[in-house]
Amino acid sequence: MHNTKKVAKWEIKRNLKNKTFIIGMFLTPILIVGFMLLGDLFGGSDDDNQETTNVFINDQLAIFSELKQTVESANIPWDLQQTDLTEEEVSNALADTEDTAYLFLNEQNLNQGVVPAYTSEDIAPYFMDQVQVVTGPLQALQIQELGLTEDEKNTLTQGIQIKEITTEELQAQNQTTSETNPMERIVPGAFAGFIMLSIVFTGMAIFQSASQEKKDKIAEIILSSVTPADLMQGKILGYFVLGLLQAVLSISIVLPVVAWKFDLTILEYLLVPELFLYIGIAILGYLLFASIFVGVGATMADVSTAGNFQGMVMMLPFLPFIFIGPVLSDPNGLMAQIGTYIPFTSPGVLLLRLTNLEQWPWMEIGISLIILLLSVWFFMKLAGKIFKIGILMYGKNATPAEIWKWIRA
Repeated sequence: MHNTKKVAKWEIKRNLKNKTFIIGMFLTPILIVGFMLLGDLFGGSDDDNQETTNVFINDQLAIFSELKQTVESANIPWDLQQTDLTEEEVSNALADTEDTAYLFLNEQNLNQGVVPAYTSEDIAPYFMDQVQVVTGPLQALQIQELGLTEDEKNTLTQGIQIKEITTEELQAQNQTTSETNPMERIVPGAFAGFIMLSIVFTGMAIFQSASQEKKDKIAEIILSSVTPADLMQGKILGYFVLGLLQAVLSISIVLPVVAWKFDLTILEYLLVPELFLYIGIAILGYLLFASIFVGVGATMADVSTAGNFQGMVMMLPFLPFIFIGPVLSDPNGLMAQIGTYIPFTSPGVLLLRLTNLEQWPWMEIGISLIILLLSVWFFMKLAGKIFKIGILMYGKNATPAEIWKWIRA
């Protein structure tokens, strides 16, 4: 164990002195924040991009003041003006104009329930949605002319809505009010997922580390002081610490921006008991992939000449993305359960399922964790056999058949 710690410290110091690694540590959270703020910095809001529309009202119902007040309260970008033009004269008035409309309000149109809106060729595409705001004062005028009582007016203006209530919502309504806030599942789950991605992506450097030591032919020198098992375990531990440093740095930069942008009290939702389970799943996921990376990395003579087999191994952490759609649509479905029991997808699928379920399937969680623990132990053993022989093999990348022989030896 002492030699394992020495190797881990050596890997940590070596990488922290690497300018490329340091730049990458800071660049990752900066890019995340940049993408989050990109729309606000350059796109602006939809209201800022809306141009003012000139709207002329031929008002024969004496409700122009009510219309103007309604438009202003709805914050619609209109320049509202009265006009005496007739419908026959509108065609000439609209010629060579932009963002202009004419509305004609009279008794005939009110009784028919149809108000003509004459628009210029270059009118804002959202104008016909905005113009619906004038129907409110017109409907109030219709009700007033019917001579209804105040209660009848309120009943008529209230209208009737049909609201869909699904069986899931009905079951949720029947549950007690002591249920946890969904954010208490989502926030720690996303936090643990971010940690797992950070340490797994950093752990991918184990691939290059083992291969680089073979390429530089210093593996024999290192192995003269430590055993292959100590070297492999030290690399896994060292890159685990480096991954945590990356995660802590990224979270310290990204978390305040997320809290500000979405107006969330992150710590209130983050510091919950479930967080320990989430982080435990993330760590097991790292150990699984790190053992595979360090073992296969020792079989390569050079990263740039990696074969199809080695390249496919690098894609293993991305397998959970296959289950994103099925899990989000049905967290208790068959595909979600299958993904929970496959070792390579289990960490990601478990985190995704637990953040979307109110009632956790503890039996499935327990089975999945047992499978994950056994898989970590199993692949650690395999990686040890592969690493022991592969780290001293020079000249070419090992083939799957050769790796199989090493495992059986």
